[in-house]
Amino acid sequence: MPSCDDIYKSKLLSADQAAALLPETGTLCLGYGTSQPPGLMSALSQRGKHGGIKKLRVYYMHLYDTGYQAFFKDDSLLQVFEPVPISGLTEFDRSILKYGHETGKKIISVVPSNFSEVPRLFEDGSIPLDVCFLTVSPMDKGGYLSLGTSNAYNLAAARCAKKLIVEVNKNMPRVFGESFLHISEIDALVENDSPIQEIAFRKPSEADLRISEYIAEMVPDGATIQLGVGGVPNALCEQLRSKHDLGVHSELMCPGMVDLIRAGVINGSKKELNRGKHVYTLCMGTRNTYDFINDNASIEGYPVSYVNDFKVISSFTNFISVNSAVQVDFFGQVNAEFIRGRTFSGVGGQNDFVRGAVASPGGKSFIALNSTACNGSVSRIVPCVDLAATDLRMDTQYIVTEYGIANMKGKTTRERTEALIKIAHPKFRDELRKTARDKLYV
Repeated sequence: MPSCDDIYKSKLLSADQAAALLPETGTLCLGYGTSQPPGLMSALSQRGKHGGIKKLRVYYMHLYDTGYQAFFKDDSLLQVFEPVPISGLTEFDRSILKYGHETGKKIISVVPSNFSEVPRLFEDGSIPLDVCFLTVSPMDKGGYLSLGTSNAYNLAAARCAKKLIVEVNKNMPRVFGESFLHISEIDALVENDSPIQEIAFRKPSEADLRISEYIAEMVPDGATIQLGVGGVPNALCEQLRSKHDLGVHSELMCPGMVDLIRAGVINGSKKELNRGKHVYTLCMGTRNTYDFINDNASIEGYPVSYVNDFKVISSFTNFISVNSAVQVDFFGQVNAEFIRGRTFSGVGGQNDFVRGAVASPGGKSFIALNSTACNGSVSRIVPCVDLAATDLRMDTQYIVTEYGIANMKGKTTRERTEALIKIAHPKFRDELRKTARDKLYV
């Protein structure tokens, strides 16, 4: 019987050879964000440029520059590679959307889905996959390769695709949990040791700092936390340094959380599930962050279908969820996706945690947003959200701006409207009150 090393060598190809394994027409799934393999994508792009691909539908989440440059940078590539982001958008997706609007073409199509349900889309055949591309860590002595920074839907896509082709990268962290593929599951592999994409988080504003202070006051010792992306979560990590025995069960593992683990603030000792372990489905940050999670037995990566599962989240005591928004309206509806009638972001996992945290014994869900946008010219507290609600009015709990906290639970629409106007920017409050009176909200 061949050894794992022998199997590995038998499947090792050049990037061009691996790219040649894809059908001319079909579907491809890219791993989430930092697990998108640049060598394989570049080789496949070259094949597309030279007529080797007729039409390939490309499913992905969180597109970075390497993927954008490879597949969607110019019009000739968009003729053969069809971008289909699932659940969320990045600035590169938005640039493709903008190009489509300018040219009058329907180029990009978004699959709306709660993040927790994405693996099931592959498992039940809603999205059939011909090929899956991933970046993984080097093989261990048992023949296992780790998904590293991005678990998310990667495990489901890898096992549901007709062909799994991976890029083995020594810079990809080896992470524990439900985060491994065996060499026997892989059809072909290439080696490429380019740096893993690092993600810079923006510096918190004064408003972010004030918002984080409000939230930190309501986080008890022993709580399990989930933080989204943005200035407020970064600022909140600093505010939590005085807390004790916090746990992490979060869609995102970020640099601020790593700092709190190092400081002993986060130890997971009070968690009902995965006690003593710091659980995530995505890790984004700097090389320092990736080095910390590498071969660290306290860090565990799991599929998003587990991490974002309502039943799992609600089983914790004092679960604290912090997410951001574009708008909140008088009803308590949250828009985290649309700006001026166009898609800006996506559903993501926000609603999974909003609902799960509220159902947790002692749990709290916070939607944090600056009171204004566009350099203070636009209120983010509005009479009615644009296009669609990411979080329904029945699910929202605490809405937080730099002017305070409004609790939506148990409140009538009138009471919600009044509470939200109080935390709107002062220069918009009179206008908001007039609209509320005219529409009989108050």
